[in-house]
Amino acid sequence: MNKVFTIAISEFKRLFNSPLAWSVLAILQFILALMFLMFMEEYIAVIQPATATMQNPPGVTSIVLSPLYLWAGIIMLAVMPIMTMRLFAEERMNKTLTLLLSSPLSSTQIVLGKFIGVIFFIILIVAMMILMPLALTVGTSLDWGVILTSSLGLFLLLSSFAAAGLFISSLTSQPIIAAVSSFGLLLFLVVLYLSGSSQSNSSELFIYLSHFSHFLPFLEGVFDTSDLVYYLLFIVGFLVLAIRKLDNDRLLG
Repeated sequence: MNKVFTIAISEFKRLFNSPLAWSVLAILQFILALMFLMFMEEYIAVIQPATATMQNPPGVTSIVLSPLYLWAGIIMLAVMPIMTMRLFAEERMNKTLTLLLSSPLSSTQIVLGKFIGVIFFIILIVAMMILMPLALTVGTSLDWGVILTSSLGLFLLLSSFAAAGLFISSLTSQPIIAAVSSFGLLLFLVVLYLSGSSQSNSSELFIYLSHFSHFLPFLEGVFDTSDLVYYLLFIVGFLVLAIRKLDNDRLLG
């Protein structure tokens, strides 16, 4: 396990050795902060006065924070392929993957180490998201149950993005191809949800296969073990495929 965390920490540091991770965090935080302020302005100016006479009016958490988490997931659909494209593709391109495979490390340790390194980055993103609700605790009460489940849902969603991107990165030596292919796969799963939820062609199977259909209940404060199992199977499945790919590369030399 020490070897796995050594790889993970090395991979995490590697992300910040270039301007990419810093730029992603800065741009992401700027966009989400701008959306946060827009949602707050609409809530204060429009929604709060309109719902003042209601017996159980919707609060800040459901009107402002839940949509913010949803948009964070949508934006990261395009960002995560960029963050995972270098994991193995760049190693192949620089001819360093052969050295990594010849080291006394198993394919499982290598894959898990690189994946956990990206998980550290995801945790950082989710932690930055939680800072925004904290800014509202002075002036209003928040539903922390919904915020925590939304944070968990976002973490699982981004982890599934990372697992898929890691596997696709293991298939090619071109980081750009890995990024485009990962984005295409994730976008296809979104299209499955849109197709499955359309009135003219509804399909429970398409909805279940899409990762966003399992993300939405978390935004409502609903924790369903079936959604958790879906994400775990999704993540484990792509990690196993990546491990098998590295094992095959070792056999072929």
